[in-house]
Amino acid sequence: MNETQKRLGGKVALVTGAGSGIGRGCALRLAAEGSSVLLADLESRGGEDTADQIVQIGGSAYFQATDVRVEEDCHRAVNAAVRQFGGLDVLVNNAGIYPRSTLEDTTEEFWDQMLAINLKGPFFLCKHAVPLMRQRGGGSIVNTGSVHGLGGAGNLFAYSVSKGGLLTMTRNLAVALAHDRIRVNYLIPGWVLSRTEIEIQRKEGRDENWLKHKGERLPMGRFQTPEDAASIIAFLASDEAAMVTGCVINGDAGYSVRCMGTEDA
Repeated sequence: MNETQKRLGGKVALVTGAGSGIGRGCALRLAAEGSSVLLADLESRGGEDTADQIVQIGGSAYFQATDVRVEEDCHRAVNAAVRQFGGLDVLVNNAGIYPRSTLEDTTEEFWDQMLAINLKGPFFLCKHAVPLMRQRGGGSIVNTGSVHGLGGAGNLFAYSVSKGGLLTMTRNLAVALAHDRIRVNYLIPGWVLSRTEIEIQRKEGRDENWLKHKGERLPMGRFQTPEDAASIIAFLASDEAAMVTGCVINGDAGYSVRCMGTEDA
C-alpha cells in the first residue's frame, strides 16, 4: 500500500498509554495506516520502544513522557504533536488503570487515583486537543471504555464509575462538537490479557490454565487482543467514519450484551 492509499495518510494522532497493550497496538496500526503518531505514556521505556517499532516499519513517531493526571503534561503532549507534526487530527484516550476494589475497600486515595487517570486525564486532553482539531476542520476522539462503564461489577466499583463517567463525557462532547466536525466515540475493547491483567488474575488465584479454559468459553472462543481494538480505532480515526459519533462501539465479541457474573470481571 503506497502513501496515497493509506487511510490515515497526512493525519496526526496522539495516543495515550502507548507504551504497552492496546495503546501500543493502536499506535502501531495508526502508523501503518499512514498517520504520524505522538506517543504519550508515563513510562519512558515502553513509549520509546513503541516509537522504535514504528520507525522500523517506516512510520513517524515521537515519544512524550506524560502523566495524564497533570494538566500541564497533557497540554505539553498536545503541543508536542503540533511541534513535531504540524497539527492534531486524532486523539485516542487510552491510558487507564483497573485495580479491583469493592465499595467498602475503596479509600479516598484509591478513588482519587482512579478518577484522575481514567476520567480527568481524558478531560484534560480533550480540552487542549479540541481547539487544534477545530483549526484542522475536524477530527476524531476515541475514548477507550469498558463494558463495566455500562453497569459494573462489585469488585470494580471505582473503575466502573470512572468508565461510566467517560461514557457520559463521550456523549456530551459528541453533541457539543458535532458542528465542528469533531467526532467522539467510546470503544469497548473487551477482555484483553495484558501483562497487568494477567498479574491481577494471578493475585486472585487464577493461573494460566484457568485463563486458557476461560478464553475458550468466551464468545468466539478467545480473549480479545490489542490488534482487535486497534483495527476499530483505525476505522474511527479515518474519514470512512465521517458520520460516526456519539457511539458505543462493542469490540468485545458480544461479551457486553451477555449476562455476565462478577466472577468474570
